[in-house]
Order: sequence, then structure tokens, then C-alpha cells
Amino acid sequence: MKKRHGILAVATASALMLAACSSGSDDTGSTNNSSAEAAEEITLWLAGGDTNDELRDYLKTTFKETTGSTLVIEEQSWGDLVTKLTTSLPDANNTPDVVELGNTQSPTFTNVGAFADISDMYEELGGESLLQSFVEVGEVDGANYTLPYYFGARYMFQRKDVWSEAGVAQPTTLDEFNTAVQEITEKNPRKIDNFSGFFLGGQDWRNGISWVFANGGELAKKDGATWTSTLSDPKTIKGLEQLQEIYRNASKAPSDAKDVTPWLYINDKDEILDEEGVATGSTSLAAATIMAPGWAHGSIGDLVTGADGKPAREWNDETFGAFTLPGNDGKPAPVFAGGSNIGISAASPNQELSRELLKIVYSEEYQNMLGEAGLGPANENYVSSLGDDQFAAAAIEAASNSKLTPAAPGWAAVEGASVMEEFFGKIATTDDLKALAEEYDKKITPMLNTKG
Repeated sequence: MKKRHGILAVATASALMLAACSSGSDDTGSTNNSSAEAAEEITLWLAGGDTNDELRDYLKTTFKETTGSTLVIEEQSWGDLVTKLTTSLPDANNTPDVVELGNTQSPTFTNVGAFADISDMYEELGGESLLQSFVEVGEVDGANYTLPYYFGARYMFQRKDVWSEAGVAQPTTLDEFNTAVQEITEKNPRKIDNFSGFFLGGQDWRNGISWVFANGGELAKKDGATWTSTLSDPKTIKGLEQLQEIYRNASKAPSDAKDVTPWLYINDKDEILDEEGVATGSTSLAAATIMAPGWAHGSIGDLVTGADGKPAREWNDETFGAFTLPGNDGKPAPVFAGGSNIGISAASPNQELSRELLKIVYSEEYQNMLGEAGLGPANENYVSSLGDDQFAAAAIEAASNSKLTPAAPGWAAVEGASVMEEFFGKIATTDDLKALAEEYDKKITPMLNTKG
């Protein structure tokens, strides 16, 4: 068993601002979970508002019925989560008992001993049916400390009408997709200025790394106890070369654009209205294809007045389509999955009650409720609860081959310093991609191995 590092090393995380998942709402309260109260209640920290009221009520009610104790749920904002975990997790008097945190945040805390070992519950909670890419970022030396809570898959949204006008067929391999979006850009059937066959922001590494993974590349590898950045590995370079072609020949997205609101570029020109119906700007069709998390479909379509009288988007199957980015091996291309992990604070005085809560979270009923709420269930046996429409089909297929960032203790530092954004922003213009990758390997490698 690897020697565990002191939990106070978590303090290094306080400077990090992670973007693994979507932003949430403000913190609703603080925790004061003393030992005297341990037998009466435990506290669950949820990140953001994705876990809706129905899900929260189910957890609280079922926990009460099962244990006779009270579950207190406190919502923390994504922006403050790392800082609050850093200050609260080491303190038994103030730690939340159970915590939801972003999947890419998990290695930072698991590697410094912030979460309890729940390896003995792994099979009971789902075992190999759990989304394995999420399981891996919650492991240290083969032991489980956090497990997946829910996933959000990324896939492609297209203007079917524009693809048809360009005479380009639906791709079945990644190479075909790369060729297709470059051809659509060149033909630009509607003669639109700054038109992209595929809108990919210059700093959008979270979508861009799919090309690295699809070619067998990795962002980093572990040899013994040491992590090494592998941007200059030949397989990684092959994926980066394909991205460079896309940046140069298929995407007119700004060089500093990240994975934020790409759906604005796939809708027809129309006014953007606020809740009072006042025009606040406009959006114009500027891309035939985008890549985004599944929930983005609610922002794509014709602008209409919703049932509540407020502006809404109405999907039109004749105009828009959704599909999974294809790989070259008969499987979907590996995409970076958003979502969360969940674990028990190592400092919690309520270990047994916290374990009872995890049993409820991973129960068949709650897993199905997650899917019905639009959140990808941690247990892949229950993904059918997401539905049977094209969006659910694309999400399920994409998640089946999803991949996450390296489970290195210092990966959060890499994200927090925006090093990947910096590197990706230079891909389009560099004349020596390998040299650029080697430069950033030297910068990233020491960051990956920083624990405290």
C-alpha cells in the first residue's frame, strides 16, 4: 500500500479554478457536523444545481427511512468548491460527510488522502458496471476512493440541411468526418462570411483531445510513481496534426475561443431575447457542425415562444441532427466526459452512515431517477433511463467509449493554470508541432507530480 500523504497537502488545491463541469448556483450554507451529532445526521455537499429537487427529496426521505437519521444537503457552487473542500475536508468538526466533486478534481484530493477507502463496497455499488473512466480517476494504487456520480457525454450537432446542400455524406469514420467538415467549409454552400464546417475554438482542448485519444495518444502516462506529459508522443502528435488541419481548413472559430456556447453558431440568424422578450443581441448561422455536451440540444433550433411565454428553442429534425463522433476502429471516438464523482470524507466521524447513503445513491431506483432527470447514470446498466430519442442514443454511445484526463495528483494544477488552453491556442499557427509539444511536455511534467 502506498504511503498516504498528509491531508493538509490538499491546501495546494486552493489556488485552482477547475472547469470539469458546468457552473452551478451559490452555496446555501456551511457545515458543522460535530461528533455529538454524528448519530443523528450527516451532510452531503452537492456541486451546482444538476441534482434537482426531486432527486434531493428522494435521498433525504429514503435515508431517513433506511437509517432513522437525517440527511442534510448543502449546495456548493462549482467556482468555490475546491477552496471549500480544501479548508473543510481536513477538519472533522467541519467536514461534509459525503461530497460530490468534478471528475477531474478527484485525483487532486484522492492522492492526498482526503477521501475514505471504499474498495470493499466497489462490487456492491456496481463494480465493473460503473463508468470505468470515472472509476479510474477516483483510484489510488488500485484502491477506490471516489466513484462516478453522473456523466454528461459530448457529441456532434449538425445542420443537416447545410451538409446536404454541400453534398457531403454522413461520416462513419473519424477520417471521413475530418474530410467532410473541411469540404463543407470549402464549398460554403450559403456563401456565409467566416463560415466553419466544424466550429472548434482555438483553446477548446476538452473537445479537441478526442482526436488525440482516437489515435491512441494520451495526455500523460505513469511509469512507476512518476507521471510524464506525452504531448510529443507520435500517437498524440498524429491526433494533433489532424486538429491542426481542422483549425486551418475547417474552423473559423477565434483562436482564444473555449468550449463555451458553440450552439450560438449553428442557429439561423435571429434575435436573442431576454426573459421579458427584449432583444439583447443576435446570432447567425456560422457553422455546419459543433461539438457540445448533450444538454446543448435545448439551445439549438428555431426561436419560438415557449408555453410559459418566454423565448425557447424548438428542435427541427429536418434542419438539425445529432450523432456520435466516429472513431476509426468501429467504435465511437473517445470523448472527454463531463460529470461528477462522489466520495466519503476521510475525516468524517460518520463513516457507516455515509456508506448507507452511497448504497442509496447506487441503488437501481436512484440510478434510474438520474437518467430520467437527464443525468447519465453512473451504472451503465441503467442508461436506458435516459430515453430512446436521438439525443439519448448519442449520449449513451459516446459515454460507452469516454475517456478522462490523467489521474495524476497535479492534473488540477495544469487545468488551474490554463496550460492546455495555452498549448491548444498555438496549434493552428505553429510550423513545428512536435517542437511545440516537447516545449509543453517540459512545462507540464513537473506540474503533474506536484502533491503539496
